[in-house]
Amino acid sequence: MTRYRLLLRQVRTLGRYTCDEEAERVLHAVLAVLGSQLTGEERCDLAAALPERARVVFASQIPLPEPVAAPAFVEAVAHTLNTSLSGARWDTSSVLAALADLAGDRLADRLLADLPRGYALLFGRADLITAA
Repeated sequence: MTRYRLLLRQVRTLGRYTCDEEAERVLHAVLAVLGSQLTGEERCDLAAALPERARVVFASQIPLPEPVAAPAFVEAVAHTLNTSLSGARWDTSSVLAALADLAGDRLADRLLADLPRGYALLFGRADLITAA
């Protein structure tokens, strides 16, 4: 089984999607929005970790000068998929959790450090505050 099919299977399982086509539509939507958010080494390292078909979707996006807050990210996914915010939150979490697993803990930590606060829960991680 190809790396892309494995990623698609994981998204389908996490999101409880009924078919590969639905999982692929969600995967591509979230990758496209994520591709507009990341810059620098984290963008390059994530692109290198992605299977070719996913990399093309991710890398074809022009990054914004600054990443948007997590709620705006979910709104962009909702708009792309023409779904509710709660549905988009589910879709986003399904894909980002699969990507975090694919990328590994170190890269996932770097991605979260590069994104505004609030993305950790979308990646299936606790959103902890550092004590002062």
